Amino acid sequence: MLLYDSRVSGNCYKVRLLFSHLGLGYERRNVDVIDRSGRLELLGDVNPGLRVPTVVLDDGRSLGESNAILWFFAEGTPYLPDAQFERAQVLQWMFFEQYSHEPYIAVLRFWSEVAHINPADADVEAKLSGGYAALDAMERHLAAREFLVAERYTIADIALYAYTHVAGEGGFDLSTYPQIRSWLTRVASQSGYVGISA
Repeated sequence: MLLYDSRVSGNCYKVRLLFSHLGLGYERRNVDVIDRSGRLELLGDVNPGLRVPTVVLDDGRSLGESNAILWFFAEGTPYLPDAQFERAQVLQWMFFEQYSHEPYIAVLRFWSEVAHINPADADVEAKLSGGYAALDAMERHLAAREFLVAERYTIADIALYAYTHVAGEGGFDLSTYPQIRSWLTRVASQSGYVGISA
């Protein structure tokens, strides 16, 4: 199995983290997330979106989009519940991550830590506002729960952990989010855990 990967991407890290939990072996091919020249030649046959992560299975089938990859590999494992409503809740949080969390927290981190660009103050403030709204929602939800869904560690937690645990690199202050910080510790204590730089 081949993973088109980026060491700095939280979306790619989600996949690597689940693979580590599952003990799956794979080959990694690093893809530059800043210089996108050559993407069509590299990924055009395996991912129409030309994005990482992209997985190519041993039988040649390919799959892109981090949360779709998580769902595929979590099927039939403890990381995805069997109950219909709980599965829908996992999807709820994964959609939340891509729509209400990643566009703010991940983008600010990318600007400052990866691309080293200086956007306009208004753009930064907009991203901070959106990111803190997402963190507020998570904090409220985790106030009465150990994990996001079904009181167990699932791919919903993996999806949201990826960029939340490095939110500080984008300028987000987690000191006023005790529930999130406790949850981050619980995630990092799971068997097979690996860090983003592993």
